[in-house]
Amino acid sequence: MTLFPEMCESVLSESIIGRSRKAGLVEINCVNIRDYSTDKHRRVDDTTYGGGAGMIMQGQPIYDCFSALIESIGKRPYLIFLSPQGKVLDQERVKELAKMDNIALLCGHYEGVDERVIREIVDEEISIGDFVLTGGELPALVLADSITRMLPGVLAGEEAFEEESHYNSLLEYPQYTKPYEWHGMTVPEVLLSGHHANICKWRREQSLERTYRRRPDMLKNAELDKNDLKFLENLKKMEENTETDL
Repeated sequence: MTLFPEMCESVLSESIIGRSRKAGLVEINCVNIRDYSTDKHRRVDDTTYGGGAGMIMQGQPIYDCFSALIESIGKRPYLIFLSPQGKVLDQERVKELAKMDNIALLCGHYEGVDERVIREIVDEEISIGDFVLTGGELPALVLADSITRMLPGVLAGEEAFEEESHYNSLLEYPQYTKPYEWHGMTVPEVLLSGHHANICKWRREQSLERTYRRRPDMLKNAELDKNDLKFLENLKKMEENTETDL
């Protein structure tokens, strides 16, 4: 639900999402809120009560747009408002949302949306980060992309996303491709060994170390076994010894 359906459609028609839509793995419709305005000029905004700069999106066009969605689908979709006041999106929430049958995304614009329509129909507010954008279209596209790639058949297999950064609350391990040597740097020998167990062990440890050094906050939600915990403990001891030497 947007004021810029062409903008959204152009992004959602490309790459993996575009192919998934053509294959019928996901259905995404970009609906123009202006189509539901009762104003002869198709206006959907007005000045804010109490004064202040900027315009506010009116409740009526949004409400009527959502009502039309319910009628066309045959049941009420779960409505998410992309808002800086929402909880910041993470991979765990993406996995939960991917299990839903129908989701509607409301893209705000101007200085915001009439609070009454949010209270009346919105189920959840989601933010993609603590920064300001000109509208909700980009966050909605981010959310649509992250959910779609979790759906069955969209990617080649579960491994395609299960080893990615954030999926298991760990950052992804380093990856390499040809040539073997580039700018004086070579591919780690373990990746050329053909020894699957050693490669898996190396990748796991690299993932743990990268998360420990770059996003240690993520480790509290990661599923760690005794070998992982031992590896992290050794990393910590190495850091402590380095600091002592200094």
